[in-house]
Amino acid sequence: MPEIPLEKRKSFEFYAFGQNLEAGEDAPPIHLCMRHDLDAYLVRLAVEAGAEDFTGQSGTLDLDATAVDLPNIRLVAPVIIAADGVNSPTAKLLFGEAFDRKQIGFALEVERPGPATDVPLRIDFGAAEWGYGWQFPKTGSTTIGVGGVMHRNADMKAKMAAYLEQLGVTEPLKVKGQFLPFGGFRATPGKGCVLLAGDAAGLVDPITGEGIAHAMRSGELAGIAVAQALANQAPQSALKRYKRSLKPIHSSLKQARVLRQIMFREALRPTFIQSFRRSKTLKSEYLRLLAGETEYGAIMRQMAIRAPGFALRALRDAKSPSKGPDKFISR
Repeated sequence: MPEIPLEKRKSFEFYAFGQNLEAGEDAPPIHLCMRHDLDAYLVRLAVEAGAEDFTGQSGTLDLDATAVDLPNIRLVAPVIIAADGVNSPTAKLLFGEAFDRKQIGFALEVERPGPATDVPLRIDFGAAEWGYGWQFPKTGSTTIGVGGVMHRNADMKAKMAAYLEQLGVTEPLKVKGQFLPFGGFRATPGKGCVLLAGDAAGLVDPITGEGIAHAMRSGELAGIAVAQALANQAPQSALKRYKRSLKPIHSSLKQARVLRQIMFREALRPTFIQSFRRSKTLKSEYLRLLAGETEYGAIMRQMAIRAPGFALRALRDAKSPSKGPDKFISR
């Protein structure tokens, strides 16, 4: 485990559209931490492994030379891996835009200081339109937020205020905002000898907005692909290798988009709520998903067992081109 402060939890509270779905108990251990602690830890590991630290500097990407120009140095490499976030300047340079505004999600979040030992880990599906709310206890504070598909939430500030009131949070807290590439991943995560990883490649769960696990895994896969390409003296093959290795993540994100149809379409929502509330197996699979021990396929199988026609309808709706921004994105 990382050598950083961690809050360990094995139970959740689930709510959906104001209804209590009952607690999920005996979950695989979930460890929560502050993002800046994790980032600093990973940077330290990289430097200890021989990497040079250029953090805190802005630069310009030269695609023709596969180089990055910093204020006092030019960095040149056979292949570049860009993990520069949802607002990725690299993706914008490669494709004309960092993300698709019809697909993008948006979230607001606060950090509530104070002991979190007795604060439940809570997830509220529907706290925002086609999104959710979260209460994540950590060491010394609690992270609270709401997020959803941006074009469906004209007033996310109102959603946030309502959620804080629901949780009994009355003190003034600093609110931060962030775009979320809600499952609108790029089928080809890069161009030429430039690879995109993490949020820059759109690798974010379309239901929960979680992207750290995919970011770390895609970064690893990109590194492996580059190493293999260079070993074969074919740096131009890195993107093809990387794209192939991302297939399991892409498949999981597509399955999550189908499940999102079940959760958030009004006609399908009651069956989801009923199934989730009654089924210990479904809760267990979702908890295992959050712990990184399974994928969305297992949850979809459980839904299909309980209501096969219902699951097929969700699949049809998710793929239908008439649904506009809710269809699969593959670009």
